[in-house]
Amino acid sequence: MPGAVSIGEAAALYGLAPSTVRWWERRGVLNPPARDGGKRRYGDPDLRRIGVAYLCCVVGAMPLDQAAVVTSGKSTNSAWQGTVGAQITQLEQRIEELTAARDYLRHLLSCTDDDMAECPVLEGELSARTPRGRVAATDLVTAARTARSGGERHEGASARDVNPAAERPARDRNPGLCPGCRGPLTRSPRGRPRTYCSRACRQRAYRGRQSDRTSAPA
Repeated sequence: MPGAVSIGEAAALYGLAPSTVRWWERRGVLNPPARDGGKRRYGDPDLRRIGVAYLCCVVGAMPLDQAAVVTSGKSTNSAWQGTVGAQITQLEQRIEELTAARDYLRHLLSCTDDDMAECPVLEGELSARTPRGRVAATDLVTAARTARSGGERHEGASARDVNPAAERPARDRNPGLCPGCRGPLTRSPRGRPRTYCSRACRQRAYRGRQSDRTSAPA
């Protein structure tokens, strides 16, 4: 096909791997291009659309299903603008969370101990800023035993409150946050979106679900 390029050339234009372009096509972010002898061929309109996909998925950090609303060319102006607006709201929330994380790390720098685990104000920090504060036991060993057994909790706290790594239903998840530690998920234009930030968080979530099942009344 004259005036068209291969998938490798189309991907290279934006610094992508061909597998990323194929993945975007499978997820509806890109429309399937014309083929010549069974091979994908990309003309100027296709290359422009790949550029829009890059802007949405990589620059704008949009989830693929939302990016598809913008890039497909099948949505009304108000539909894709509404999708972009929703992503802006998500990003603003993430910015607030990351700003809070940065500010707390700056606060940590005020600690003068060589070993932070020996800091005299650590107990107060753990009670105020971690799920440990939801268990009323005064010492950490007793608190750990209580939390593991699903026993003593502050009024109104559920098993999932005590163990925030317990997985929430998919509809309650923030797609930009790890459901285990609530830290930000690193997004990549390649492959499937990550569900947890690390294997350790995935394992903690699994153990939390198992703990909820064993401690639930029959």
